[in-house]
Amino acid sequence: MNAGLAAATMPGGLADPVHDAQRVFRHLLAAFAYPGRIEPLSALDAAPVPLAPSAAAICLALLDHDTPLWLDRAADVPAVRDLLRFQCGCPKVARAADSRFAVVADAAGMPPLADFALGDAAYPERSTTVILQVAALRAAGPLRLRGPGIKDRTALGIDGLPARFWTEWAANGELFPRGVDVVLAAPREIAALPRTVTVEF
Repeated sequence: MNAGLAAATMPGGLADPVHDAQRVFRHLLAAFAYPGRIEPLSALDAAPVPLAPSAAAICLALLDHDTPLWLDRAADVPAVRDLLRFQCGCPKVARAADSRFAVVADAAGMPPLADFALGDAAYPERSTTVILQVAALRAAGPLRLRGPGIKDRTALGIDGLPARFWTEWAANGELFPRGVDVVLAAPREIAALPRTVTVEF
């Protein structure tokens, strides 16, 4: 296979890897600095099914050979594995507890949050950031978020999360400073749930 044909068949990444990755990172920083704020994320036009373009862009911007990744059963398909292996070189781990990042494409079937790496007392940052795909995010919604980065409360609506998630999220908050952080990834938007945030209904 000649070099031109090989390049044409490789999974696509960010069109402008340096600048697009910087833009993705800035939107992620803003999302974590202001939990509940919905940030646009359209660095990719498309991603291999079932990966959302927003989730794929986060992976391409942040993952490398030093970031163990766990994929749920829905995301663990050849097209997704090929994209991440070729573009990121990140090692894929079999256990959620061994990951620094995780992609959950099927929120209804996701493992409990406690199954991911939670960090420890000395190194709470050695925990998993869960990229959790959801159907949609809405600035006006029934949820009320409180915590650092939020003045009083902020409203958020999330379509596509199982009801049990919020029980697990409350338990995750009780572990602070340990615990996971979550990036909610709608197709072309994101919002962050740092472990410091509490959610009311």
